[in-house]
Amino acid sequence: MNSRSTPFDELDRKIITALMANARTSFAEIGTAIGLSATAVKRRVDRLRETGVITGFTATVKPSALGWRTEAYVEVYCEGAAPPRRLAEVVRDYPEITAAMTVTGGADALLHVRARDVEHFEEVLERIRQEPFIRKTISVMVLSHLLPESPEAGASHPAPEEAPGGAADVR
Repeated sequence: MNSRSTPFDELDRKIITALMANARTSFAEIGTAIGLSATAVKRRVDRLRETGVITGFTATVKPSALGWRTEAYVEVYCEGAAPPRRLAEVVRDYPEITAAMTVTGGADALLHVRARDVEHFEEVLERIRQEPFIRKTISVMVLSHLLPESPEAGASHPAPEEAPGGAADVR
């Protein structure tokens, strides 16, 4: 089933908005806020999960609390046309890469990297540059987050080699 095969109405939007603000909000609290019973909210959340609209529940963690004190975005330029599948295989080998995407423009990919410090970031960057199909990289260090509540300001999984486990499903 996919998200297009089932209706998606204003109540679903309100449920999703509440869960995005706080994934630990109870179904009863959401129901009270939007005029549904807790059971009706649960049924809708279950449907939204089954159809792939809701893909999971995570905790947002202050990166520095996990040992990530340095953050950068790295533009990656490849020799020839590196297929996205190959880029995905490579970036999965780097726990410091918290997000990676192919992009338009001059670069082939953009990586979001978190590291313990500048030395650690430099080590990661050098490992990335050693990949045989990478021609060059351009890095931009993050100084501060202007929107501290944004997902980019938080972390959705543990720092490399330091925090146990992964993000827990709270429902």
